[in-house]
Amino acid sequence: MRAETPVPLSPLPRESAPESLAGAREATRVAVKKLLVVTDEMEVGGSQRQITHFLKNLDRTRWQPTLIYFRKRSFLVDELLAAGVEVIELPKRGRIDAAFAWRLARALRSGRYDVVHCFSFTAELWVRAVLWAARDSAFVASVRGLCLDYSPTQWRFKRWILGRADAVVSNARAGAQETARRTGFPLERIEVIPNGIEPLAQPVDRDALRGQLGATPGRSLGLFVGRLVVEKNLPLLLDALARIAPGRRPLFLLAGGGPLEADLRARSTALGLDDDLRLLGERSDSRRLMAAADFLVLPSREEGLSNVLLEAMDAGCATLASDVGGNPEIVDDGRTGLLFRSGDAAQLAERMQSLSSDATLRARLAAAASEQVRTQYRIETLVRRTEAVYAKIC
Repeated sequence: MRAETPVPLSPLPRESAPESLAGAREATRVAVKKLLVVTDEMEVGGSQRQITHFLKNLDRTRWQPTLIYFRKRSFLVDELLAAGVEVIELPKRGRIDAAFAWRLARALRSGRYDVVHCFSFTAELWVRAVLWAARDSAFVASVRGLCLDYSPTQWRFKRWILGRADAVVSNARAGAQETARRTGFPLERIEVIPNGIEPLAQPVDRDALRGQLGATPGRSLGLFVGRLVVEKNLPLLLDALARIAPGRRPLFLLAGGGPLEADLRARSTALGLDDDLRLLGERSDSRRLMAAADFLVLPSREEGLSNVLLEAMDAGCATLASDVGGNPEIVDDGRTGLLFRSGDAAQLAERMQSLSSDATLRARLAAAASEQVRTQYRIETLVRRTEAVYAKIC
């Protein structure tokens, strides 16, 4: 996008409400408040999918949602437009962009939003800098990971941001605790609201999809879904896969795009994995891939509360994750999935081989995980609890 002004993307028309509901909605029209969600990128990542789930399921009789993002549009924007959500792309040029700051301030002032909720550090930083333009708006900050790569300067900025926030929402206890420790912000003021997901929309012809993906009968199929970035620690996954004897390796799929793609392809060749590993690129059907796979691996160095884990558990796919961040808050090791020590390629290989060879183990873990997600991590719960936070501050 090369435009120098905000680009509003027109939402598709929503279906008319039934007459029985139209009157009620008309009666409550004056009570509808305006919500602005702001994020840096709308590429395919965990926070971006969570924004999409949340805004699509927001109670429109109470909230009128708008999304502002700065860069990296993906199909998730199209999903929001189809759901009738207003989306504005506000291009930002580089780390410092005075013209961008002015356009953001103008958007905040003209929108007259009741609540402004930022979902990324960059969004928080810029919104906090121009919050003078939205003096009547309640400001909500987020904690969406442990942020282990933050510099001391970034933590000082985070403290500055939190000092102005009317509410702070974290998707995991681990992230809330680390942020409180690093910034001195009171832990009791951080609301922990776990991610929520929508049920899988349509059944999957598992055998047909496995055939399309190249999985031969009798061979297990492993999967990673996510951005190909340093934080996901994918070199460790490849090293662990190489530790498994070629005849016992699962076919493994990496679904996602990112800056490490070329490096991972080269590493795959160097480790002799090209017959066992396939990089699929960015996919819009990750939930279907999960339903087709036997197990999913999340080898991250850090995580908040992973959408990918929740979606895999919902799809009946056994999960194996590093013991970092919010992962142990989701995965009860040995009951709803398996954990491994972060950075331990040998243990990761051992547990991958266990899942690959033991269909009974996979089925047991998947059944318990699916029940846990169904009862604890639905999008309706996330929406209701987040709306309750908004109601307290505006």
